[in-house]
Amino acid sequence: MPKYSIGVDFGSLSGRSVLVEIGTGKELESCIFDYPHAVMDKQLPDGTKLGVDWALQDPQDYIDVLSHTIPELIKKTGVSPDDIIGIGTDFTACTVLPVKADGTPLCFLAEYRSQPHAYVKLWKHHAAQDKANQLNEIAAKMGQSWLNRYGGKISSEWAIPKIWQILDEAPEIYAAMDYFVEAADWIIWQMTGVQSRNSCTAGYKAMWNKKDGYPSPAFFKALDPRLEDITTTKLSCPVTALGEKAGEITAAMAKLTGLKPGTAVAIGNVDAHVTIPAVKIEGPGKILGIMGTSTCHVLLGVEEKIVPGMCGVVEDGILPGFFGYEAGQSCVGDHFDWFVKNCVSSEYEAAAKKEHKNIHEYLTDKAAMLDAGESGLVALDWWNGNRSVLVDVDLTGLMLGMTLQTKPEEMYRALIEATAYGTRKIIETFIKSGVPIQEFYASGGISQKNTMAMQIYADVINLPVRIAGSKQGPALGSAIFGAVAAGKTCGGYDDIFQATRDMGKLREDVYIPNQVSAAVYDKLYAEYDILHDYFGRGDNNAMKRLKKIKKDVIKAKNN
Repeated sequence: MPKYSIGVDFGSLSGRSVLVEIGTGKELESCIFDYPHAVMDKQLPDGTKLGVDWALQDPQDYIDVLSHTIPELIKKTGVSPDDIIGIGTDFTACTVLPVKADGTPLCFLAEYRSQPHAYVKLWKHHAAQDKANQLNEIAAKMGQSWLNRYGGKISSEWAIPKIWQILDEAPEIYAAMDYFVEAADWIIWQMTGVQSRNSCTAGYKAMWNKKDGYPSPAFFKALDPRLEDITTTKLSCPVTALGEKAGEITAAMAKLTGLKPGTAVAIGNVDAHVTIPAVKIEGPGKILGIMGTSTCHVLLGVEEKIVPGMCGVVEDGILPGFFGYEAGQSCVGDHFDWFVKNCVSSEYEAAAKKEHKNIHEYLTDKAAMLDAGESGLVALDWWNGNRSVLVDVDLTGLMLGMTLQTKPEEMYRALIEATAYGTRKIIETFIKSGVPIQEFYASGGISQKNTMAMQIYADVINLPVRIAGSKQGPALGSAIFGAVAAGKTCGGYDDIFQATRDMGKLREDVYIPNQVSAAVYDKLYAEYDILHDYFGRGDNNAMKRLKKIKKDVIKAKNN
């Protein structure tokens, strides 16, 4: 009798679950649930206004994902819960929330429903940038060696700037919380009744190291005396390696989901990192881009190298026995979505409707008729800041070369090209730092739907591009880890590498660089490179000055 595992991928706007046959990786069914609260970046449900660069969520949405999608999987497939032996989950990161000792989110408590700092801070919450700036300055001044593991900068997207913002702006929330936890760990806590801390988010997002632990209390005291004991209070929880079993489904969660009590639950994971086994990557030289609203780049290395502007290098941070590297781009799918919502005429909308296409498909088809360089445009991919290699959320978007003849499809293609240039910058930085890369792998909706975009990537980076065989790469990866959590004696696996070989999937087609286009893109990338350094490395801080003017005006307007 076949056995099955479930993978649940908690994204930025929705959660998706997939039921997978163990041994083959066959996906029987997938279900998606859109978060009712989506991303709160303007106000809370009660109308409480939010500041600039805020991005919050309500954790009830995460529970609702489990209560909606898992019963639906069981109903649609007819698979007996007795044969579902494991479940794995993944989350965006760093997505964090303050909770009480029993795991109750502060935003669930009536007295805090109108306090923004009581809610989940989504990965793209950038309102703690001033704290990240201070942290980086203090760490550099103190000669903190761990800073080099993160490319020399900690991002405002990560845990410490976010909790420091709470302490500074809402000390009553800091005092009320017993723990500050990753959503990746919180959902496991709700499923098993056991608090755990996964090594992936601890290593990449909270400055924890397998050998050295967290930075010293003296460092945190230098940030703010009230933070001195943070690692033994708000962050205190033993760190568990990926691939381990976190616990088992409780009776209450079994009632909510339809799963059998005692079903194995894998330790929490991150959406990008968990996708590595889903695309059959078992070793170094292969970089994976998980392309969604943003893109996270992950790869494996055999030794620790210091790579400028990376999000981190963590031993066993992705797969055991390797150093896992992470980089990223803060704006990819969001980039394209912004354009179609704000910069496309009604005539184009009508034409797309006439051809029975959505606006993305229509623009893509028109843009595909252009040759590389034909638009005369070059853009920077910073509409939501720069994660790698500049690690600066105060950078903003730019497009150069527009004229009165510029068409929407040309601008749309230029934005796609910009994200490819950003990926090339990341790849070149890895290679220059001694981390080899020979192939690019892609997962996520863009890689599955947009053949033009993936050919552009192949041409810009001048490397073969392989595509995930599953439309739900993170969910499949989580299901693979769920099979490992169950263990071989229950019908799963004891070895993540064997599970990867058996259950991972790749499409047969490969995007091969077109050398004519690649030569043109070399010239365009040279222009991108000049703009990248001019606006991103301090020669011209116009973007930051403009952003400050905006913040000052909005602040004055709201007071």
